[in-house]
Amino acid sequence: MSSNPHPFETLTPSFILDAIESQGYWSDGRSFPLNSYENRVYQVGIEDAEPLIAKFYRPGRWTDEQILEEHQFSFELAEQELPVVAPIVKDGQSLFQAGGFRFSLFPRKGGHAPELDNPDNLFILGRLLGRMHLVGATRPFEYRPSIDVQSYGYDSAAFVSEHFIPAELKTSYDTLTRDILQLIEEKIAQVGDVRQIRVPGDCHGGNMLWRDDAPHFVDFDDARMAPAIQDIWMLLSGGRSEQLSQLSEIIDGYSEFNDFQLKELQLIEVFRTLRIMNYAAWLARRWEDPAFPHSFTWFNTVKYWSEHILELREQFAALQEPGLTLV
Repeated sequence: MSSNPHPFETLTPSFILDAIESQGYWSDGRSFPLNSYENRVYQVGIEDAEPLIAKFYRPGRWTDEQILEEHQFSFELAEQELPVVAPIVKDGQSLFQAGGFRFSLFPRKGGHAPELDNPDNLFILGRLLGRMHLVGATRPFEYRPSIDVQSYGYDSAAFVSEHFIPAELKTSYDTLTRDILQLIEEKIAQVGDVRQIRVPGDCHGGNMLWRDDAPHFVDFDDARMAPAIQDIWMLLSGGRSEQLSQLSEIIDGYSEFNDFQLKELQLIEVFRTLRIMNYAAWLARRWEDPAFPHSFTWFNTVKYWSEHILELREQFAALQEPGLTLV
């Protein structure tokens, strides 16, 4: 662990309030952190008005152009009256600067986590994703990257292997990830070309708030280019029969507004595996951030890496099974 202070440690309450007030708001002095690790997000009280949400971006992760593309995507979705929480625009700007940090402001929206075991909710989510993907397909991202085998797979495995895997597990990890990535390449080749579109990219319950009988997307920080299935597979859970039932509801809703390429179903385990590998590497790359050892105490132990290898073995087996199909 480095002894140098992490940049986020300079985000003191007074710094946060000064940053908000630099944009013409008068704070009531109250702020508290929200659950976020990649960036730092705070709810800030405003005099005689609703609180705001302030998001301070992790230094060095995205360029200004990449952040503004994320904002532009959410603006396009909002223009189509889709339930997304877009950044606040002040004097034509949505990205602000304070003390070396870039930050954005958002209106506070209430709600609760979606009930993904409810078929009606899955149908509603499918309809929303179908409409979002119509917007996402109108043009590509110019600056933001793609979810691909190189960055999520090969780069993740190389970083973990070089810096984190215990010596006694290194051979097992290296040979397993090599075989997995080779199989992933083969499966992608078998499926052939699929349409790459702009997607939220991290479509899980933590990035949605359910209110007024509809989901509201609140975070597009992981927006990237990817096939439509990237936003769909993350809504699935349980065994094969359960996933088929869930998938049927989602695609039925999706198809009311958009055409879904059924061959993308063969990529579900591909993207699930890449996410597992990328998540482990994300924790490893962020281990110098004091918030990570404090919050993820179970990470970077022999037990964790042994279980991670077991999970990857299970995924290797899943990749060899027939993919889900809808009749």
